[in-house]
Amino acid sequence: MEGARLGTPTKVLSMFRKISITLAILAGTTVAASAAGDAKAGADVFKRCAVCHTDDKGGGDGLGPNLFGVVGRKAASRPDFAYSPALKKSGITWNEATLTKWVAGPARVVPGTKMMFAGLSSKKQQADLVAYLATLK
Repeated sequence: MEGARLGTPTKVLSMFRKISITLAILAGTTVAASAAGDAKAGADVFKRCAVCHTDDKGGGDGLGPNLFGVVGRKAASRPDFAYSPALKKSGITWNEATLTKWVAGPARVVPGTKMMFAGLSSKKQQADLVAYLATLK
């Protein structure tokens, strides 16, 4: 008996396309899932931020502003906090994208900011921290 045949070249190409598309979708799903971040791990990353920031509802500011409810908030909008003129003029509204850039390097996002933090180089830590901040509602 002859071995299994794959079929005509057209059928082989069609099968190859389907497999390629499936693999591309799976790869994209994995990247998207990992980009979402882990809020529990982000709570641990936040310990580095807690040197200057608080995160409790109704809490006061530290050297930096309280970050409870930061997602969706306009930058430099917490009353009675002395923000830099550069941040006041930035026009930023904090969302996943702006926070991710910010935690990667605040001075690169807003030159002249008073925040003296070099940033998180780990993409995972950035995503985890932003996921944690999103839970502070």
